[in-house]
Amino acid sequence: MGMGSETDYKCGLSSQDQETARTELREDENIREQSIDQLRQWIKKHSSIKRCRTDSIFLLRFLRTKKFSVPLAQEMLERYLTIRQLYPEWFQNLDINDPDIENIIDSGYLVPLLEKDKQGRQVILSCAGRFDPYKFTSAQMARAHSIVVESLMDEEDNQVHGYIHVNDESGLTMGHVSAWSLTDIKNMLRCIQNSTPMRHKQTHFINIPICASKILEFAVSLLNDKLRSRIMVHKNVEELREAVDPKILPKEYGGKIPLADMIAEFKKKVRAKRTELMALDDMYIELSPKDRCAATNDGLCGISGSFRKLEVD
Repeated sequence: MGMGSETDYKCGLSSQDQETARTELREDENIREQSIDQLRQWIKKHSSIKRCRTDSIFLLRFLRTKKFSVPLAQEMLERYLTIRQLYPEWFQNLDINDPDIENIIDSGYLVPLLEKDKQGRQVILSCAGRFDPYKFTSAQMARAHSIVVESLMDEEDNQVHGYIHVNDESGLTMGHVSAWSLTDIKNMLRCIQNSTPMRHKQTHFINIPICASKILEFAVSLLNDKLRSRIMVHKNVEELREAVDPKILPKEYGGKIPLADMIAEFKKKVRAKRTELMALDDMYIELSPKDRCAATNDGLCGISGSFRKLEVD
């Protein structure tokens, strides 16, 4: 589990990125070393965590997301390990050789752009219309997201600068919408907010069809204020291009590099990381009865059923 590489951390950040880390995350060599050490000791003594990666890069995912508050990083790491086991169909078995997962990636449903934006942030593009809801399940959709973010989260510049999400909802149908129950959506948003070590900087939506606007409102209402304030809705691609540098977008959106090339590059990267991604499933935390109960009956106070009830009037 990367136990051997504990001491040989060499900072992979450019001097400019180190400066950003200092100003935005309070990070310097001293704080970094002490925090990694504290987090590592805590994992070793933790009564429920049986197996966990303890390499510096992995621990820095959590420390950087939580600006080197060790208690908050500990809490997030616990949650990260817990949700991987509560929802294995979303977070485990991230295998690019699984034909369905590969198919979803090939379709261009979700692809990290090749170039970072001007602030050095990784942009992840999602095109709902490229996902076939009659061929694939919502669990497979979630697993495609997991494979994408897990392949990015160990990159130090991403840990420091964070992520921009661009969601093109054209082609979103009731077929997509009814694949997710309200409970699933609520659980998934909770996972994204509290358990995933990513700095979400902005989320852009374009081309939202009327059938999806109510659902989107519901989803946004479940987010915390910080994330909600970072959501931007654009009518069309032109508006998006004012917010996100068009040069880095795929050719189909007015950029330079065709989407197909971006997908091919990304697949190379995921293939190179396949063993690492599969090894994440070796991590193990003993779940309390409370956690297990949360998964089955998550106290939704009677919100249940699917989006069919939310059909637009």
